[in-house]
Amino acid sequence: MARVEKISVALPPEMVGAVRDAVVSGEYASTSEVIRDALRDWTLKRKVATIELDEMRRLVREGIESGPGVDADLVFARLRAKYAGAPEE
Repeated sequence: MARVEKISVALPPEMVGAVRDAVVSGEYASTSEVIRDALRDWTLKRKVATIELDEMRRLVREGIESGPGVDADLVFARLRAKYAGAPEE
């Protein structure tokens, strides 16, 4: 790891317990390692959320640009009329 900087973080007792348990169990070598892993997950989660938001915006824009909408009641009425006489399976 390149350069590191120490910071102080206040955590509730249950989080402190979880961090210490992860070290005691051997899953991690140090509390710093646990926190770094958690921050990597948090960073990834934020990136994914940004990508999902950008994709949602793109889809909304695509929908707006696709032209005027069709009234759902009209569409369902047409479908009911079309299939009213259709034989049931």
